[in-house]
Amino acid sequence: MSDTHPPTDAATEPGGARPIPPGLHLIATPIGAARDITLHALDLLAGCDLLVAEDTRSLRHLMELHGLRPGARPLLAYHDHNGAQMRPRLLAALAEGRRVLYASEAGTPLVADPGYQLVRAAVAAGHAVHAAPGPSAMLAALTVSGLPSDRFCFMGFPPSQAGARRKFLSEAAAIPATLIFYESPRRISRILGEMCELLGGERPAALCRELTKRHEEVLRMSLTDLSSAIEDRTLRGEIVLVVGRGEKPAADADALDRALTVALGEMRLKDAVAHVAQSLGLPRREVYQAALEKEKSP
Repeated sequence: MSDTHPPTDAATEPGGARPIPPGLHLIATPIGAARDITLHALDLLAGCDLLVAEDTRSLRHLMELHGLRPGARPLLAYHDHNGAQMRPRLLAALAEGRRVLYASEAGTPLVADPGYQLVRAAVAAGHAVHAAPGPSAMLAALTVSGLPSDRFCFMGFPPSQAGARRKFLSEAAAIPATLIFYESPRRISRILGEMCELLGGERPAALCRELTKRHEEVLRMSLTDLSSAIEDRTLRGEIVLVVGRGEKPAADADALDRALTVALGEMRLKDAVAHVAQSLGLPRREVYQAALEKEKSP
């Protein structure tokens, strides 16, 4: 089925808008303010045959706020715990030419969201996939952070295990871009302390909390100052942490040492040197000498 040539008998959206073609329709939902929903998303909520949501209660409430009801249409839950069981049912509906809508609980589908496997399966089966863009906590935080947006990398949630998290941050240190992380209030102090150590405390950062909500807060300062600023606070709500590139180049001596520590712990010397040289953009000879010195040291 072609994404660019929908069937001629596709139903028309309410209000005389463009037809809704068969396929999987991804809508972004508000991250706080209910009025941030787009008109396109409302049209799809009113006109699609099958409604699927990460949290059906949240979607039902959002629809009611905007004067919409599922009516006789199914409203099904799709999340990490039931995805494997639900995908065949949803793929069958798509195969019948139905218009299936998927909504994440808040924000844009597939950004730290279980919809990835559903989209992957729909694409593999040859079904059309459409997106109705809208709210995104990641982009909202980048917008208000005041940090460079010409090149950025969404890092998602840091790993929960200490070793994996240190490797994750050591690799992030070499990325020449503004970094965007999601983190829970319970773990934000811990990750800030580790970022000061592994990314460099001088890096500029913005902690964005409860964006678009009543208690919205944005703190802009260095990682070191940010860590101190929240040390004695109990934070609540959703947090997006935006971290700038800092004054120092990513591939300084400390970054090289951190990258080699991680790589040598997992690879042979030759492979570790090749990996670090490529990731940091350094000459292999320089990395090789540093690796030899590191292996000699106690």
